[in-house]
Amino acid sequence: MLKYRLISALILIPAVIAALLWLPPVGFAITLLVVCMLAAWEWGQLSGFKSRSQRVWLAVLCGLILAAMLYTLPEYHHHSAQLPLISGILWASLAWWIVALVLVLFYPASAGRWRNSRVLRLVFGVMTIVPFFWGMLVLRNWHYDVNHYTGAIWLLYVMLLVWGADSGAYVFGKMFGRHKLAPRVSPGKTWQGFIGGLFTSAVIAWLFGSWANLEVAPTTLFVCSIFAALASVLGDLTESMFKREADIKDSGHLIPGHGGILDRIDSLTAAVPVFACLLLLVFRTV
Repeated sequence: MLKYRLISALILIPAVIAALLWLPPVGFAITLLVVCMLAAWEWGQLSGFKSRSQRVWLAVLCGLILAAMLYTLPEYHHHSAQLPLISGILWASLAWWIVALVLVLFYPASAGRWRNSRVLRLVFGVMTIVPFFWGMLVLRNWHYDVNHYTGAIWLLYVMLLVWGADSGAYVFGKMFGRHKLAPRVSPGKTWQGFIGGLFTSAVIAWLFGSWANLEVAPTTLFVCSIFAALASVLGDLTESMFKREADIKDSGHLIPGHGGILDRIDSLTAAVPVFACLLLLVFRTV
């Protein structure tokens, strides 16, 4: 299993970085749309849809909705986060992750309200996948008309924060883990790992901010980064909660050694829209 994880990581990480840096906005949007369709396919299982045909239709419907919404985004528009539809989606995402935090904190009692409702679980999926799509796209297109790489650097920064939080939590958890973070949701996570992950993200934020010259006030960058790192942990725990309810270990089997698409982007589905909302709408960085 470890061999497959390493091979997949060695292929995926350069591919993701290459897509960030060199795909034009249209190519990036199409690639992201396909990723979200695959995520919707996997979310169908979390929503209780066992039929393959039903999950295919969910993926197709997700793709059609996102494609239709793309027409609302002016090409290379670096103020796209201010457009009513997109800003509304990002604000709604912030509200959803606050709700998700409550669901995780009070699980399994909280599941009694949505466990037997496919509609509610589908709504949760929409609130997870759609804002992720727009958060990624808005950050990637940020100031694209001035510098093609500005948005790519921001996205790479958020991804490094998330990867740092995840890797730091794993290492510190293995070394010092004693107290469970959320035993009813994800028994393997500990408070020591959680703190270690935040520390790792803080180091990455400091190093990357010094190297990349992100032209954002240090306080703003710190606040956005900390909340993004916290959101990444919540995204992971939320997917774990839904998988536990669906009685599955992995969301899919598309990536050898890693599970499914949702297993790889669960942290990003929370971190990216939260970071985008804070940076572009709360602090109104332009």
